[in-house]
Amino acid sequence: MKCESEKMMSEKQPHVVVFDIGRVLVKWRIAGLYEKLIPDADRLEWFLREVVSEEWHAQHDAGKPFAEMIEELCAQYPEERELIELYAPRWLECVPGPIEGTHDIVRALDARGVPLYSITNFGVDAWAMFRPTFPVLDHFRDIVVSGHERMIKPHAAIFDLAAQRFGHAPDEMLFIDDNADNIATARALGWHVHHFVDGAEALEADLRGRGLL
Repeated sequence: MKCESEKMMSEKQPHVVVFDIGRVLVKWRIAGLYEKLIPDADRLEWFLREVVSEEWHAQHDAGKPFAEMIEELCAQYPEERELIELYAPRWLECVPGPIEGTHDIVRALDARGVPLYSITNFGVDAWAMFRPTFPVLDHFRDIVVSGHERMIKPHAAIFDLAAQRFGHAPDEMLFIDDNADNIATARALGWHVHHFVDGAEALEADLRGRGLL
């Protein structure tokens, strides 16, 4: 049987919403760039797996500049230099558009006065290109960007920093992310969570159930 404090915790509903950005608010596919440049399907699959991969890009999210990453990768794959060097200047082609329905949810939450924040894995160079193209983020009161902080989800440190910056306790906030590891960390730290795997309709239903919409 739960003690009274545990029961109160389990029944407490969040009044603050914290969004991830990539694959929650915006599509992100490295293939969005390279499928335009590599017509052969087998070679494209190899290139995205072994050369310009999501794992390689994660260094940028953790704070490493594009220029340094690209030069190192070109040294490793000199025959691919021409394609690798296109990654930074054409990176926005990897974010082809918004996730359907989620921007309407952001605007609806903001209209109701719900405090909105974000924790995002985003490199400094990519963020500088991306942020001016994405005005829906104007609805957010603060955004913790991993590359600027040199800490990255799913590590607990970035969630602790966010809670401190946002000025709200974890049990006051609902964290929305598509990544299961990020969700697991947030849950373990006492955040309310929504694993964004079933799209905007399921998210909207969850927010309504919590009285946020």
